[in-house]
Amino acid sequence: MTVPTILLLPGWQNSDPPHWQSRWEAVYGDRRVEQHEWMRPLRGDWSARLEEEVLAATAPVVLVAHSLGCILVAAWAAHSRNTHKVRAAFLVAPGDLEREDLRELIPGWAPIVRQPLPFRALMMAANDDPYCSAERSRGMARDWSARYIDAGRGGHLNGESGLGDWPEGRQLLNDLLKEE
Repeated sequence: MTVPTILLLPGWQNSDPPHWQSRWEAVYGDRRVEQHEWMRPLRGDWSARLEEEVLAATAPVVLVAHSLGCILVAAWAAHSRNTHKVRAAFLVAPGDLEREDLRELIPGWAPIVRQPLPFRALMMAANDDPYCSAERSRGMARDWSARYIDAGRGGHLNGESGLGDWPEGRQLLNDLLKEE
């Protein structure tokens, strides 16, 4: 089996050094999709960068998204003609960009694309995430045809959550890749 290209899709403001995505980049060599503008993200620009990275990949792609990165996956998948290159997606702690405070902070991302993803997907979210209620994250998972895992109490599942290298998350990703 071909080793997949794992693309890390951070959320708004990028993933800081203690974030599990940054740790996975350092430990496993996963590739971060660098965006041109982390502070004022534009959906079209972010989608174009993801498209470039998917097209550049020489192996099947696995998308590992956090927060706004999850919303990006749904938006990109709705318009790309290259979704066949994606083997699976691991979606962690989506942000609710339809919530008024977040819509004002990060304009241009609402409404959230809510259609089934054309590849296997697994979503994990905490039931105390300050950026998305458990009900909303479950609804996104359902609409995206993603299997949902409740992380319990863990906040936004980011660097502040103290996950470190997050071996449990990596095991979930590995298990997702074993499914066929």
